[in-house]
Amino acid sequence: MNIQESFADRLENVADKVTVALDALIPSVAGPEGQLLSAMRYAALGSGKRIRPFFVLECGRLFDINERSLLRVAAAVECIHAYSLIHDDLPAMDDDDLRRGRASVHKAYSEALAVLAGDALQSLAFEIVSHEDTHSGPKVRAELIHRLAIASGVRGMAGGQAIDISVKDNTLEMPLIARMQRMKTGALFQFSAEAGAVMAQASPEAFTALGGFAHDLGLAYQITDDLLDAQGEASKTGKAVGKDMDQGKASFVLALGPEQARERARMLAAQAKRHLEFFGQTASILRQSVDFVVERTG
Repeated sequence: MNIQESFADRLENVADKVTVALDALIPSVAGPEGQLLSAMRYAALGSGKRIRPFFVLECGRLFDINERSLLRVAAAVECIHAYSLIHDDLPAMDDDDLRRGRASVHKAYSEALAVLAGDALQSLAFEIVSHEDTHSGPKVRAELIHRLAIASGVRGMAGGQAIDISVKDNTLEMPLIARMQRMKTGALFQFSAEAGAVMAQASPEAFTALGGFAHDLGLAYQITDDLLDAQGEASKTGKAVGKDMDQGKASFVLALGPEQARERARMLAAQAKRHLEFFGQTASILRQSVDFVVERTG
């Protein structure tokens, strides 16, 4: 790494590399399944910050893991994230017509193809991780699969989303809101942060530091998302804003108010940085990433 490289440079660099990897992993074909692959590519290759893949690579670099292997895990994480966005946007869920500044997958294609594209991206994620190109050790690959399944399933992202859609009018208390967001957003952040440690078979202390970092960063990220929904601009966020407020969905902003929510995000950001002290100067880019998470406008 060039010592002068900034977080913004690194984030852009990672995004480009992950896009290239996804382009190879989701080929464009002209056969009967061509439309499905086209919808998958539309969702996964579109513009995005690639923040979760960034954490896979940046945290993996702490352990000198081969970048090619990290890129495969990063691509798998982005497949899971893309699938979740496709399904979130469906009329049965959030009913959003806009994602990342363009038509949602179910609008660009059809609801049926959107469901199938999400399903196929989820399957592809596990196909990628299970391949020996990701890691030579079968036990390590099995551990990655196990952790990714938990992060994306009923104890993680899907379970958090189920809590989210089960309540209206902000009826959740703060502890349950925090639990919901840890599952819905934080679980995939935690997998992303810890994947490199799994591949390196790192020490318990390293896992503790990365787990604490991911926990606090994931909550700070979700609070910032809530603030952007309440106060952001669609031209910057690339999606409709104000929907959570209109629908009375449980969020940190509705529970605490904007100012207290923003202060909570800053407190979590400071805690996240403290967890990185275990890694010393090698985590300097990760420290910059914390500031990006809480200060972003889109």
